[in-house]
Amino acid sequence: MAQKPSIPKGTRDFSSTEVAKRNYIFSIIKSNFEKFGFQPIETPTFENSETLMGKYGEEGDRLIFKILNSGEYLEKVEDQILADKNTKKLTPKISEKALRYDLTVPFARYVVQHQNELEFPFKRYQIQPVWRADRPQKGRFREFYQCDADVVGSNSLWQEVELVQLYDTVFSQLGLKGVTIKINNRKILSGIAEVIGASDKLIDFTVALDKLDKIGEDGVKKEMLEKGISETAIEKVQPLFNFTGTIAEKIEKLGALLKTSEEGTKGVEELQFICNAIDTLGLQSAHFDLDVTLARGLNYYTGAIFEVAAPAGVAMGSIGGGGRYDDLTGIFGLKNMSGVGISFGLDRIYLVLEELGLFPETVTTKPQALFINFGDHEALYAMQAMAQLRSAGVRVELFPDKAKLDKQFKYAEKKGIPFVIFVGAEEIANRTFKLKNNHTREEQIVHLAALTAALQ
Repeated sequence: MAQKPSIPKGTRDFSSTEVAKRNYIFSIIKSNFEKFGFQPIETPTFENSETLMGKYGEEGDRLIFKILNSGEYLEKVEDQILADKNTKKLTPKISEKALRYDLTVPFARYVVQHQNELEFPFKRYQIQPVWRADRPQKGRFREFYQCDADVVGSNSLWQEVELVQLYDTVFSQLGLKGVTIKINNRKILSGIAEVIGASDKLIDFTVALDKLDKIGEDGVKKEMLEKGISETAIEKVQPLFNFTGTIAEKIEKLGALLKTSEEGTKGVEELQFICNAIDTLGLQSAHFDLDVTLARGLNYYTGAIFEVAAPAGVAMGSIGGGGRYDDLTGIFGLKNMSGVGISFGLDRIYLVLEELGLFPETVTTKPQALFINFGDHEALYAMQAMAQLRSAGVRVELFPDKAKLDKQFKYAEKKGIPFVIFVGAEEIANRTFKLKNNHTREEQIVHLAALTAALQ
């Protein structure tokens, strides 16, 4: 029996219409990356395992797709390791490569390897697929694209300001108005943990706090207690569970809460600079908000943390995120190279635009007209015209076979081609074309120049 075809869970095929819509998003993101001064690079699909492992925390390491060594990969493995069935010891022996988990760590590796060729600060963008062995669900896939923009070699907070503007510009051009760009700062989270006497539980504390909108106040408190954070410490962070007000009011509350923490105070100052600048410059359509529960990428973010939420009423996780990392390249031997970057979640952005009906009708790449095939003589005449139409930027095609008219019309209808063009003996003799609008059924006889103008 023939094998039933399938694809791995968490991956997708894309139709021509879907590809056109994705390319529409890509083009807007790419054009704005370049307007903001970012230059493109690309890195390999897979990296040495040692490049990726240990950079995303224990949970991230589990989600990295490992690639088995070629050949008889078990031959060089000691019998004792096989007998012990210890995955941590076995994996490095049989897998030296892994699919990239994100674009940030490969970028850090790239900067270190090419540091003598780069001009700092170095602004790069990268639009490539990444892979994660995650549990597939709505808006979460095992293979997906990331669209990243990063600046390395500058400590200036103006970079954060520009990245907020970049988010706002892209989403405004996509017609996705009302997104919320959230900001927090790792130093503030560290300062809070310090003030409540839970510095040794920073990750546990922030991971639990980050779930406030999902599991509620009681759920967060329960998780904190389970992680060994005392009730006294939890009482001290009670204000964070109802942290409302304007950005200025929130910053003032944080300043009071963190006045005894040097690192926390530094975080408040950084936030105040960025928020004041955004307030003065203004945004086109996005909302800007300070969210003290935001705690993503804590294994490498050291300053500002960003996350973008879809407009209210759309059930979707974050559609973008990023932050400041003070020494990401240090893991590869290049110290004191601060960086900051953001990422656009293409697949989730696609789903949001689709749900809200925001894709322009003109985004698809379907042909504008179909030449009906009446035979080889007529087809040759049509092909000569098609060459000139294509050079003028018109998308046209010829039905390849001399088939029944009904079949050719149905082909045009199913593909959504708005016009059909007839070429018979009379049209060839007069050097004309019969153009029919499939929607209005209107027909007209035109010369090539008029045909080109009508289709353009």
